[in-house]
Amino acid sequence: MEIIERYSTPNDLMTLVILLVLLLLVIAKQLYPYRFEDFTALFSSGKYMVIKSREHKALFGFNVLMLIIHLLIVSIFIFVLYRAFIDPEIQETGVLFLRIFTAYSFLVLLKVTVEKIIGNIFDLDEAIENYLFQKHSYRNFISLGLFIISIFLVYSSNPSKLAFYLTGAFLAATWVFSYVRILSKNQGFITLNLFYFILYLCALEIAPYIILYKLIIRS
Repeated sequence: MEIIERYSTPNDLMTLVILLVLLLLVIAKQLYPYRFEDFTALFSSGKYMVIKSREHKALFGFNVLMLIIHLLIVSIFIFVLYRAFIDPEIQETGVLFLRIFTAYSFLVLLKVTVEKIIGNIFDLDEAIENYLFQKHSYRNFISLGLFIISIFLVYSSNPSKLAFYLTGAFLAATWVFSYVRILSKNQGFITLNLFYFILYLCALEIAPYIILYKLIIRS
């Protein structure tokens, strides 16, 4: 019987990042137990969204923690995606993950900055703040589901493409569901600014991720 040599990429770095995410989740739960509980029930209860109106500053630390967790989780998934479809035998995993994390973090922070500037220019600060809070809350919540999926993908010896397609379908479905809920909560505001909202979706919700994809492929 002929022995076939099998190449595999070490998962030491991914294990450390996964442990870091778990540690940050524990910290968030310990420091903000009630907010964390309301956050994990986001899709079934609207209680967490009500907090925004009365505890804006108190939520800042929790939001920062959840943002960092989101950035790490999405970076893990993009890394696994890159390893599965582009370079299965990549060796410089640390460099690649750092590039992905830096690029995605820059993209998210740039989007938030631009969105706030747009809101300030058109004197829509409060409306934009509420919209961004809702959008980012759903985004962070969805990333927790992505985190569970990513753990299985990281430690799977040869994840099938079907698993990634199903993950993509899950992300698309939850993204659409979250936007439907956001639209329903901001129907009046969006109806009055429908053209600008469509322009916003194309310019700040679709185009940046296409650019990120191109940057990762080129690098």
